[in-house]
Amino acid sequence: MKKGYLVLSTGKYFLGRLHNAGFSAQGEVIFNTSMTGYQEILTDPSYTGQIVTLTYPQIGNYGINSTDNESTKVHASALIIKQLSPLVSNWQSSESLADWLHRFQVPILEGIDTRALVKILRSGEECQGIIAAVDESNPHQLDELLAQSKILPSMQGQNLAQVVSTKEKYVWTKPETAQFKVVAFDFGVKQNILRIMKHLGMEVTVVSYDTTVETIEEMNPDGVFLSNGPGDPQPVTTAIDTVKQLLGKYPIFGICLGHQILSLALGCSTYKLPCGHHGGNHPVMDYNTNKIEITSQNHGFAVDETTLPSSIRVTHRNLNDQTIEGIESLQYSAYSVQYHPEAAPGPHDSQYLFQRFVEYMSS
Repeated sequence: MKKGYLVLSTGKYFLGRLHNAGFSAQGEVIFNTSMTGYQEILTDPSYTGQIVTLTYPQIGNYGINSTDNESTKVHASALIIKQLSPLVSNWQSSESLADWLHRFQVPILEGIDTRALVKILRSGEECQGIIAAVDESNPHQLDELLAQSKILPSMQGQNLAQVVSTKEKYVWTKPETAQFKVVAFDFGVKQNILRIMKHLGMEVTVVSYDTTVETIEEMNPDGVFLSNGPGDPQPVTTAIDTVKQLLGKYPIFGICLGHQILSLALGCSTYKLPCGHHGGNHPVMDYNTNKIEITSQNHGFAVDETTLPSSIRVTHRNLNDQTIEGIESLQYSAYSVQYHPEAAPGPHDSQYLFQRFVEYMSS
């Protein structure tokens, strides 16, 4: 361990202990309120380009196992925590959090006042930041890091779906009895989404974010799924145009970035939230049942309600800030949610939304 800095583009900085000090990191600094699930969070492609701060004070106590990954690599740029657990205790654990992140060259900044950092992020806007080891020989290091942080690109305007998407299509593990053929656009898909769809009898072929309408039609699916993913939805123009052409041809279900892309294809606009939603305890109202779901969330953009055409109905709403959490088209067989019904990590209140996709494809 060495001393390490977190320098924010707003001018504030924190000093902590840096694990994996041979590696630096940069990106958008965000916070996540989940109490568990750090392995799933760090391997979620939606965190590409982000430095993740966990609000729960001690992290790493159950180590890392071989079954909880949501992709094949760590996508977060770095991890910020209050305390790294000195002990690992879990029968499934194969290595410690620090050793695992070292293999992926991801630094951990420990020991800063994470409450103070979260207050900064909540009171202003999520900002860019840099994590680096302290260089005692350089008296100007802080000024240099601040200057570097100020020129880091904003998340707004970045098409990160093209960075994380699969390059070649592949078939997820087939169910024993496949009732439906689904094409899933990979904008940064989480593996638990694919697991749930397989469990419900869907044979899922995962395709690149820029797959053409003609290719989809050749595959002749029963439904089309639009996955979660990182970055700004507006620059993903190829996918937006493709979804426009698929509307009315197949049932469509979208999650997170997929929700935003479907909304844009239906004529809505999106915007950057002042403070994104990241965590496993966000209350959402389901207008179909008038029940409140506790949901898992991870997004920095939202659909602008003032731009909704009359052909779209709001189905779910965030009770913290009243933003749109779900829509359905009144013209086509298409619906989507902003949050993560597959959880991983998080509550399972919303997994019924996958069954609704089955009903869409059955009708």
